[in-house]
Amino acid sequence: MKINADLSQRAVVYSEELPWVNSPALGVQRRMLERDGEENGRATTIVRFAPNSSFPMHSHGGGEEFLVLSGVFSDEHGDHGPGTYIRNPVGSQHTPYSKEGCIIFVKLCQMSPEDQNYVCIDTNQAAWEPGPIAGLKVMPLHRFGTERVVLIEWEAGIHFPHHTHEDGSEVFVLEGVLEDEYGSYPKGTWFRYPVGSSHAAFSPSGCLLYAKGGHLLPDLKQ
Repeated sequence: MKINADLSQRAVVYSEELPWVNSPALGVQRRMLERDGEENGRATTIVRFAPNSSFPMHSHGGGEEFLVLSGVFSDEHGDHGPGTYIRNPVGSQHTPYSKEGCIIFVKLCQMSPEDQNYVCIDTNQAAWEPGPIAGLKVMPLHRFGTERVVLIEWEAGIHFPHHTHEDGSEVFVLEGVLEDEYGSYPKGTWFRYPVGSSHAAFSPSGCLLYAKGGHLLPDLKQ
């Protein structure tokens, strides 16, 4: 299966317009944003667990990264509420479930095998840092090699100057609306700017973003 699989191309998906598709596990559904391969392939997905649903024990051959958007996600590591950021390294395994139901933003098979640290961050408690321009705040979540993952909070009315994504960038809009010369991206929008692309972003009303960069470079070891 291939969905937005060409990493050299810009991609935009308004996830809240997508249907929920059943996964192999009863009560677990997905909205597929990006996919290259079958169940064990590279994927960026929004996953919804119905109350009292679970997914069988499985291994992450390419690692797993996810952010809890709503509800409570659980596994052997504990119970994780909204705003929890998790990284399960290459070769790890777990049995996920949710008693009350949850929705998570998930990325699979986009992690270096050398990055073996388990990460769990409650972004409701983690510290913000000043961003590159006034009106932006950044919360670092992870960095390894060229890969970097952050949350970015934009105040209303902020314009970011025209810039180039030398190593590519990917964004998921968590709150508010981001805009640029190519369009408007409300809550739930996932978009990818490939290596070398450029734009000038702004947010009239403010927004909160998950942003990831450096993982689109062709020589990134995965």
